[in-house]
Amino acid sequence: MNAKTYLSTPVGWFEITGSELGVRTVHFCEQPGVASDGLAEDHPVSMCRKQLEAYFAGQRQDFDLKLDWGGATDFHRQVWAELLKIPFGKTASYSEIAEKVGNPAAVRAVGLANRSNPIAIVVPCHRVIGKAGELRGYFYGLDTKMQLLRHENPVRFAEQGELF
Repeated sequence: MNAKTYLSTPVGWFEITGSELGVRTVHFCEQPGVASDGLAEDHPVSMCRKQLEAYFAGQRQDFDLKLDWGGATDFHRQVWAELLKIPFGKTASYSEIAEKVGNPAAVRAVGLANRSNPIAIVVPCHRVIGKAGELRGYFYGLDTKMQLLRHENPVRFAEQGELF
């Protein structure tokens, strides 16, 4: 049975979907819709909601969830598996991910796989940046990407204040 829930966070609303097989999507949405009734606490969608709440409350850095990447290409699965290895508060470049999946020339393909990531935050595509350290595309906008990076590493991604 497919299930759905919603979560309000400092960066906006998320819709979380999945089944007993695992979490299928974590997407931003404009506002909450109709959530599934009576989800068990151990249902992957319920667990994802709780773990995301803890993440945004500063009480969780890693996720322990069943993920359902059904229908994804092998390349996308490889890229997403590498994203899961990027530690909380750290970043990796698109070229580093391309090298790790065994195809250093696939930088653009890694970017497209990042953009196709159906499970935002949990599969941390926001932690992937340009080779020179610059922020590159994020399907929810660079401001949101920066907010997430600041949440995870407030020192490295601090806002520059005015000197005078």
